[in-house]
Amino acid sequence: MPVRISTGIEGLDRILNGGLIEKRAYLLRGGPGAGKTTIGYHFLTEGVKKGEKSLFITLGEKKEQLIQNAAAFGLDLEGVEFLDLSPTPDFFAQVESYDIFSPADVEREPVTKMIINAVESIKPQRVFIDSMTQFRYLAPDTFQFRKQALSFIRYLAEHGGTILFTSEASAEAPDDDLMFLSDGIINLRVKEEIRTIEVTKFRGSSFLSGLHSYTIGYGGITIFPRLVPELHTAEFSFDLLSSGIPEIDELLNGGLERGTVTLISGPSGVGKSTMGMIFLKEAAGRGENSVVYAFEETSEKILSRCESVNIPARAMIESGRLKIRHVEPLALLPDEFANIIERDVEEGGAKVVMIDSTSGYEMAMGGENPRAHLHAVCRYLANMGVLVILPTEVRNITGEFKISDHHISYLADNIVFLRYLEIGGEMRRAIGVLKKKFSDFEKTLREFKITRFGIKVGEPLSNLRNILSGTPVFVGEKE
Repeated sequence: MPVRISTGIEGLDRILNGGLIEKRAYLLRGGPGAGKTTIGYHFLTEGVKKGEKSLFITLGEKKEQLIQNAAAFGLDLEGVEFLDLSPTPDFFAQVESYDIFSPADVEREPVTKMIINAVESIKPQRVFIDSMTQFRYLAPDTFQFRKQALSFIRYLAEHGGTILFTSEASAEAPDDDLMFLSDGIINLRVKEEIRTIEVTKFRGSSFLSGLHSYTIGYGGITIFPRLVPELHTAEFSFDLLSSGIPEIDELLNGGLERGTVTLISGPSGVGKSTMGMIFLKEAAGRGENSVVYAFEETSEKILSRCESVNIPARAMIESGRLKIRHVEPLALLPDEFANIIERDVEEGGAKVVMIDSTSGYEMAMGGENPRAHLHAVCRYLANMGVLVILPTEVRNITGEFKISDHHISYLADNIVFLRYLEIGGEMRRAIGVLKKKFSDFEKTLREFKITRFGIKVGEPLSNLRNILSGTPVFVGEKE
């Protein structure tokens, strides 16, 4: 088995299936400001932490400037060795002319000697080169550059080094030749303030393909590997989880199964979130942990609403059985949010999760195709045996019956709907079940009330028709 070494970035190690392979060379590609050098900081400082010799070969920025930039991110480069090949101020003042030999022929030899001397004296196990593109200008042509670059990489590897190097690709100086020479390629992209990282080549190992999100801030780079549901499974049984309300359990043929996704559909204010909270209340009573990801209401508003309907949410939080995470719009990337869910499930032991609501999620996440991210999150949670509750809003208060305005009903194993009714000039509510994947369910509708004592559900509304239209008509009776 090849020896793995950590990049110093947990998320990148996960994407690389454990880290880089020792004594090989890897290319970092990306535009200005993408974070190539910052990844180099992490790579080298991780080596220092492990007692390894780390060498930074810089051909652009000066050593002092690099140390200052790293410190701004909270990264300490103490213990990292530097070979500073960046131009000095004297280079501009001392105008040198090469009448017989080209600059490449004259300057290549002293640069080579400095690199050999540094490698021989330091004997680095990690080498970061920023950037390899600068060596291109020390070669008379592309063929010679490719030959010299390959020889240079092999020289470093034979001396025990794992090499990470950057390139500054452009239309005038493409880096296709460096891509062929490297054992792995890591691409960094910045588009509309969204940063993504992708591994497109990794010799001798599998890796997590696709685009992954990352951020740059104090502490350096944080990478959030994309969620791949099929890579996560847990053993569980499809036990029924009761709502604690006998009439609702009758509608659901006993309750909701673990490892299923339940859509609670209805217009604004009808009681979707409150309906979801009763399952979290019952989970706490069984000694299980739950999490609410709130995209529309603050934690305090949720707690106040729960208290008004006799759901002891504060006590559930104090006992450690409930977490409420309020998510501000555009505060998290979709992959970042998925990573939080992974921690809450795999480290926090959450057994019931409510994402409140699907429209809030789509608005808050932004990016491209948030529905695909929601799909991955739901499938992951289901694979882990978690009961998922998705309140989803429909625009129409009455009239045409719809499950969702967001075309996500395909995600659901179970669909529960709440509707407003106007009966005798009074606004009332009804609850029904439209779909239940793993069992039968009651086909009737029942009246649904939210009181200060909790949720109350009545007997089946067998004497009404046209309930789903919102304009019910009594059958066999005069109003």
